[in-house]
Parts: sequence; C-alpha cells; structure tokens
Amino acid sequence: MGLLDGRKGLIFGVANDRSIAYHIARNLVEHGATCGFSYLPGEKMERRVRKTLEDGGLSNPWMFPCDVSKDEDLDRLFEAARAEFDALSFVVHSVAFADREYLKLGMFAETPRAVFTQALDISAYTLIAIAQRARGLMPNGGSIVALSYYGAEKVVPGYNVMGVAKAALEAVARYLAADLGRHNIRVNTLSAGPCRTLSAMAVGGIDEMFEWVERKAPLCRNIETDEVGKTAVYLCSDLSSGVTGENVYVDAGYNVMGV
Repeated sequence: MGLLDGRKGLIFGVANDRSIAYHIARNLVEHGATCGFSYLPGEKMERRVRKTLEDGGLSNPWMFPCDVSKDEDLDRLFEAARAEFDALSFVVHSVAFADREYLKLGMFAETPRAVFTQALDISAYTLIAIAQRARGLMPNGGSIVALSYYGAEKVVPGYNVMGVAKAALEAVARYLAADLGRHNIRVNTLSAGPCRTLSAMAVGGIDEMFEWVERKAPLCRNIETDEVGKTAVYLCSDLSSGVTGENVYVDAGYNVMGV
C-alpha cells in the first residue's frame, strides 16, 4: 500500500528529466498518486514534457497547456482538471522565472522594473492564483507545496531578483496557510539545495555554489534531486497532516551553518 494511494493532484513545472518537478512527480506516482501536468503552450514543449514523463515510466500522462501568467489559461486548466479528476488532494508549484541577463554577479542593482515585476508575478503571485482555483477542487482538504531556495533568506551572489521573488513566495505560502487552514488545506514550501536543473544553470556562479555547499554542508555533499521528491511525498501525504506554513529544507543541512 502506498502513502498516496487514491490521491490525485496537479504538478506545475516539469520541463525535462532534471526538473525538480519531474522527480517529485516520479516519487508521488511510486507511492500511488495520480498526477496531472501543466506545460507551456506549444507543440515542442508538449512533446518534450510528454517524452520526459513517459520515459520516466509515467505512461499516458494527463497534460494540459497553461501559461501561468495568464488567468484565462489557469481557469481553463482547472476546469479541465475538475472534469478529469473531480477532486484534488495536492498541488505542486515548481514555477519560477527571471530574465537570466540579471542573474549575474553584481547585476542586482541594475534590475529594471519590468524584470522585477515579471519575476515576482511568475515566481510568487502564481502560487496565489493557483491556490484560489485549487481550493474549490479540495473539498476534503489537501496539500499545496511550492519550491523555494535559501537565496530567499540570505544573499546568494548571482541569484539576485530571483532571491527576492522566492522570499515573496515563502511569505505568500505562510499567508495562504493561514487563510486556507480552515478548509483543511495545508500550504508549505520546500527549500531545496542547489540542483543541476536548467533554471539553476542560468544563475551566475552556480558552479561555485555547488563547490561551497559540498565543503560546508554537514553532510559534506550536494543533494540529489530525487531527495527533494521524497520529501514532497511527506508533504503531500498524511504523514505531514499537522504541518502547514513551514519551509522545509532539503539541502544537506547547509542552512544551519553560520559560515
């Protein structure tokens, strides 16, 4: 018997087999969950995401196009999800974006207004927009999990405007947890250590980040992306039934070090 037998949910953010969202999906499915997936509109992205999921053993996945920055796309996705799944038990938000030209060392002070607002909209506001729509599909409660990073709390050179956006995301999750708790909907963030995802590789100084974590983290290593997926199983299952509004670290202990 799996921890998530009979549970259904949506996952936002699978791009390829290095995506944290992909590893979360694979672990949730291994524990009995049924997952639906959003993807950026376009045939090329649909083919890429479908191939990633099917190559990973997720046969015939339910997929729906959605640009999360557009309310009308979110409305269509959640209406389709209602028709397909009837009700949801979990939603995973693994969506973030910032112009990579401003994810370079020494560039934060140069961030234009448009780059800032876009990063905050896609990386943080979308959690509110998704939660608004998911609430109506969670009559028996559920779990909403969003992906964050330590750069939300401390300055990580090169992370820049994305760090500010992740700080907003973590605050959004706490406020949503307070609002949605009466509906038995839990909202938490999962703060993953550096992983070799497409988005991470766009951050200035990322190789130095990997080296620094390996030298300073208590476990003396970087994490495996699959370890984030395992923790997501905990947050989406009844094992975490009393946990909401929290930021759960999966970073080999790096966040506890005063270095």
